[in-house]
Amino acid sequence: MKKFIISIFILLFCFGSLQSQDFEVGFFGGGSYYLGDINPGLHYWQTKPAYGVLTRYNVNTRMAVKLSLYRGDIAGDDAVTKADVDRGLKFESVINDLSAIFEFNFLPYFTGSHKSYFTPYIFVGASGFTYNPKVGNVSLRDLGTEGQKADSSEYSKVAFAIPFGFGFKYSITKKLGIAVEWGLRKTFTDYIDDVSTTYYLVGQDIDPSDQATFLSDPTLDHEPGMQRGNPETNDWYAFTGITITYKFRFGSRARCLDQRR
Repeated sequence: MKKFIISIFILLFCFGSLQSQDFEVGFFGGGSYYLGDINPGLHYWQTKPAYGVLTRYNVNTRMAVKLSLYRGDIAGDDAVTKADVDRGLKFESVINDLSAIFEFNFLPYFTGSHKSYFTPYIFVGASGFTYNPKVGNVSLRDLGTEGQKADSSEYSKVAFAIPFGFGFKYSITKKLGIAVEWGLRKTFTDYIDDVSTTYYLVGQDIDPSDQATFLSDPTLDHEPGMQRGNPETNDWYAFTGITITYKFRFGSRARCLDQRR
């Protein structure tokens, strides 16, 4: 993860050394949600607040590279999504997402233009993120709810994802731009929700006062080896919202380009 962050900042620094190009810096605000074993496919269910910062390097009027750091809450609850009402599992987590993203504009666009002032766009990239599923203040990972403590197979709280999605950009003024976007993150972990494989205890023998074992099987109605989740499918999360950016331009050629546009 540390090498990933360093590489991103080196890349951004190299972009900054180029003349007659422009950067945009700004803020993101919106919502985040999750898809996985507890919510197999209901987009926008249990959407929580999300926010972040970003910087965008505009290669030309059709292509841009964005570096973003977003933070959002996600949650899942069998009682809400009805994915498995007999399971009774739930969780909540904070996602800290660092992404390097390539954007492609369908139309020529740059902030401040009188002609090319709007465009739909698509994007794809690479993300590193942290997560820690909890119920209340209790970390489910630390409890080993699928028996991870017994076989020393604790999952990492750091993982990687592939972000992709689409949006719409609009130039408000000579320096300000706004964009509305929706983006999914296809992750390489199945434990964002702490649910992946099988039960490991006899539910009817669990003492409800034993927090660790009770959270592994809240309905107290399962046997070891019964399916708790689907390890064949990894989890997803999404950010959706609005970005507002301010444009900076560098180099004498940049001013000439502005005059021609």
